[in-house]
Amino acid sequence: MLSMIPVSLNASEPWKGTIISDTENIRLKFDLYNESIEVPGMEMFGKMNGYMNGNVYGVWSITSCEIKDSTHASIHLSNDLGSDTQVCNLTILNDSIYKLELKGGTVIKKVEKKKLVKIPSTLTMRKSKYL
Repeated sequence: MLSMIPVSLNASEPWKGTIISDTENIRLKFDLYNESIEVPGMEMFGKMNGYMNGNVYGVWSITSCEIKDSTHASIHLSNDLGSDTQVCNLTILNDSIYKLELKGGTVIKKVEKKKLVKIPSTLTMRKSKYL
């Protein structure tokens, strides 16, 4: 008999999916278990653990990651030129809300009024139903 209780598609894989900051219009697509994601515009490098794009300058690839425990992970992002890197902590607050904290000084920037400005060092992001 089929159950009629809705189940999250990635409930058993919390370190895989897409999260979005609605306030900053920033998206992080990630799979911290496997290098399974092609980064737009960087397909020649093969699959990676994910990327950040949206209202940020360029595309930021996840170059390394470490799952620390069931609610904490560390990711390293690199911009599309490879000239800037950003260390981040990713925390699961509940089954649909994540917190992304940029460590060691924010280097990820966005365009605002024709100027490059740093994004906030802490982003609250919601899990998207779209992978």
